[in-house]
Amino acid sequence: STHHLWPVGVAHSGALNYTDKEEVVLWMNTVGPYHNRQETYKYFSLPFCEGTKKTISHYHETLGEALQGVELEFSGLDIKFKEEVMQTTYCEIDLNKAKREAFVYAIKNHYWYQMYIDDLPIWGIVGEADENGEDYYLWTYKKLEIGFNGDRIVDVNLTSEGKVKLVPNTRIAMSYSVKWKKSDVKFEDRFDKYLDPSFFQHRIHWFSIFNSFMMVIFLVGLVSMILMRTLRKDYARYSKEEEMDDMDRDLGDEYGWKQVHGDVFRPSSHPLIFSSLIGSGCQIFSVSLIVIVLAMLEDLYTERGSMLSTAIFVYAATSPVNGYFGGSLYAKQGGRRWIKQMFIGAFLIPAMVCGTAFFINFIAIYYHASRAIPFGTMVAVCCICFFVILPLNLVGTILGRNLSGQPNFPCRVNAVPRPIPEKKWYMPSITYYRWQWTSFLSAASTAVYVYMYSFYYYFFKTKMYGLFQTSFYFGYMAVFSTALGIMCGAVGYMGTSAFVRKIYTNVKID
Repeated sequence: STHHLWPVGVAHSGALNYTDKEEVVLWMNTVGPYHNRQETYKYFSLPFCEGTKKTISHYHETLGEALQGVELEFSGLDIKFKEEVMQTTYCEIDLNKAKREAFVYAIKNHYWYQMYIDDLPIWGIVGEADENGEDYYLWTYKKLEIGFNGDRIVDVNLTSEGKVKLVPNTRIAMSYSVKWKKSDVKFEDRFDKYLDPSFFQHRIHWFSIFNSFMMVIFLVGLVSMILMRTLRKDYARYSKEEEMDDMDRDLGDEYGWKQVHGDVFRPSSHPLIFSSLIGSGCQIFSVSLIVIVLAMLEDLYTERGSMLSTAIFVYAATSPVNGYFGGSLYAKQGGRRWIKQMFIGAFLIPAMVCGTAFFINFIAIYYHASRAIPFGTMVAVCCICFFVILPLNLVGTILGRNLSGQPNFPCRVNAVPRPIPEKKWYMPSITYYRWQWTSFLSAASTAVYVYMYSFYYYFFKTKMYGLFQTSFYFGYMAVFSTALGIMCGAVGYMGTSAFVRKIYTNVKID
């Protein structure tokens, strides 16, 4: 069997092919409040006792595992493939006053824990209180039922029994049993039960999704129809002008959007930061698309931390997209400090994410939470930024500047900006040759709605509490909302840019 080829005392936690009576490892992962899903601690941070079997250490197999606070520790329980175990005491807890207080605190805060057998997650509750909240009870008996198909484990269920009252200065016996049952579930389908809506009690609001989708389609169609009608009228009017002789044309004056043709392709204000935002937005769009497709094809949810690891890898690999679009746009706008633009574009998103993560990390360290990022992982992330993201961004920037960095606008830009006419007090202050920022910010405003909704969700839809969970939730929601805004803004600008270029290409400009 080739799956024993790792160092003695260090175990791989992935799915295996087993022989009869081969050791099956039960890993204890984390424990924490049910309502604070990200506030997790090592399982043995609570005064649980360990089994007698020799300790096996676990290493972080992926970057995602380390960042998500996976802390696998060997349970010490003796489990062998297809070998049933009757109820057996594996250790005893000497319940002094301090240990009782720790368990009481955990039960009051609805602590639950997570375990793994052959990569399959199992959840259990620490204990419960009576109706009056005066007496507290610990679940002491782990009843495991493991399903197998051939030489593979395909199903695991845990039943917690043995409710024992927490009384100081007593000994509490912890026990377990293992029952094996043959299953028809195929190995590749063993995670399907975790996607069952009844298992997690989550409901997808299909009607709301469909309703929103149809509303968007309707509004897009309505706006497009009005826009096309207006453009047809303008094109008809401008084509009549072309049929006039030179004298009549000189006497007339340009009107409508044609009159600003000499200013519409003027560089945006703050072109350096604008180009960096557009490049970053294009990269986020690429990453989102690729990760969604990979998640559909590869079942990333079946491996711990694989979704996050994949997102980091894809983000690093798509860095040339950022450099290409950001660098080419900056070159078109006549930017000279292209190296500075490349650095800002490359580190805009990583700096935001890492800055938030390191801030939350200080709180996690204070809480002794498993989410505290190890120093080695921090170094690995910094190395990815400097030795992968930056060089690839440089390649993309050079390609963008050389292949599509020429300002090939359909009409020339006037040397002197056209004076802005006075406006009524109720009219917007955004003017016609600042349309680049208008298109970006209009689309990016979605992020404001999303972040505002997160406040409503936090206070009315969840029962989260505490500094760590609150900081984690609002910190990463801010990162998500900002990234969403940058992505939507970039898409908004690219669409608007294509539209503006198209309408001016189809009109004859003297």
